[in-house]
Amino acid sequence: MAVGPLRALVAAGHDVALVVSQPDRKRGRGASLVASPVKAAATELGLATSDRVDDVIEAGAALGVVVAYGRLIRPHVLSAVPMVNIHFSLLPRWRGAAPVERAILAGDTVTGVCVMALEEGLDTGPIYASEQVAIGPDDTGDELRARLGDRGTALLVDLLDKEELPPPRPQVGEPTYAAKLAPADHHLDWHLPAVELHRVVRVGQAWTTFRGSRIKVHRTRLVHDATMSPGALDPTTLVVGTGDGGLQLVEVQPEGRPVQSAGAWRNGARLTPEDHLGD
Repeated sequence: MAVGPLRALVAAGHDVALVVSQPDRKRGRGASLVASPVKAAATELGLATSDRVDDVIEAGAALGVVVAYGRLIRPHVLSAVPMVNIHFSLLPRWRGAAPVERAILAGDTVTGVCVMALEEGLDTGPIYASEQVAIGPDDTGDELRARLGDRGTALLVDLLDKEELPPPRPQVGEPTYAAKLAPADHHLDWHLPAVELHRVVRVGQAWTTFRGSRIKVHRTRLVHDATMSPGALDPTTLVVGTGDGGLQLVEVQPEGRPVQSAGAWRNGARLTPEDHLGD
């Protein structure tokens, strides 16, 4: 999420003194250290990088830009360098770590993006600019996040093109909090209504079980008039019964296999009328 804003700031002619990102992490079979996407982009652009946010103090920057950093920035850093943050909701709704996911799970039809002044509190700062973004009934978390990233980047560049930052406006309304999702939040409980399960799938990483193994469900389609029992799987239509309505499988990923169409999975699994999802 930070790569787009970084590239846009450089393209707009801003002097980026330092890019701070999370430390390199071990990934892949060889467990070799791999840089974060934003660090890799910064290196490609010839920019200085660090994994210590305190290094910002000595970088000589007039302003910090924070995007999906994932950690609170301590007051002594904020007092040395003022910072703005791109946050992917219409504050004060969905303060916290997972605003995109929580908006989808709650059934929100509208969300947005804010460029706000960073404070010590969790997403409590006043707002410089914001824009609403509609949430479609089948939008996935990745699709929504990409649109929010594009709009947030445009707001940021427009804001920093001004000679000086305008006065921000305070947040107005009742705050809600977007806690980070746990693995259990991605589990498909087929006794729930289909509309709620569809939201879980849209968020990403949804999973259930089939013949004793986990299977991820990447895309589904709502079937409102289905009357099957929860977890029952029609081998012809690939509709799964839920607590209310049905959910048609569109893309799945069996354990240890790549993502595939539900039809291809059906053919390989040789489904029978006795098969069901969930143990």
